[in-house]
Amino acid sequence: MFTFTSVKYKDVLDINKLKIEENKISCIVGKSGSGKTTLLKLLNNMISIDSGSLKYKGKKINKYNPIELRREVLMLPQNPIMFPDTIRDNFTKTLEYSEYNFRDENIYKDLLNKVDLNLSLDTDTQKLSGGEKQRVALARVLLLQPTILLLDEPSSALDENTEEFIVQMVVNYIKKRNGSLIMVTHSKNIADKYGETIISLNNGQIENVENRRS
Repeated sequence: MFTFTSVKYKDVLDINKLKIEENKISCIVGKSGSGKTTLLKLLNNMISIDSGSLKYKGKKINKYNPIELRREVLMLPQNPIMFPDTIRDNFTKTLEYSEYNFRDENIYKDLLNKVDLNLSLDTDTQKLSGGEKQRVALARVLLLQPTILLLDEPSSALDENTEEFIVQMVVNYIKKRNGSLIMVTHSKNIADKYGETIISLNNGQIENVENRRS
């Protein structure tokens, strides 16, 4: 799916060879500052490599239309930006910016339930806690039905029990859709439990790739 060959990005990443396979749960682990988030951003061309070759499905990633690529390869950052309105507005504006036409409040409510939020669609997002904002942002991403989902520390603002619930839900969602999940995580427990491939980074280089199960 994604193939790195002699990829360099500033002084942050220097990846000789890496392949991230389709229809897998891939976890990216490593110390703070090792380049995990940067690697994730390269996968939907949010940032571009300085040299080398990065291909998506056999085609150089910079040859894709960036907007069309990001509809297929969706990323949820660690600190997502919320629209300063209601939860409902966050759903509808997400659809507008992505040029989707459907509107169904039952879908919005179902997504809130999926991320374990018992909140009204009229709730002001500026009054939400950090963990609640993170879960609303995840619901917005799931609204777009991604084929490939990139998550950067998706549970950093959550307690351990909620983290387990959310990650399990996302894994089940992706597997049901025969999709791919590529997740940066600080949690060894999460990586060990859900990672089918574990990519270890150290100082911007691939330290190890462990294929654990298919």
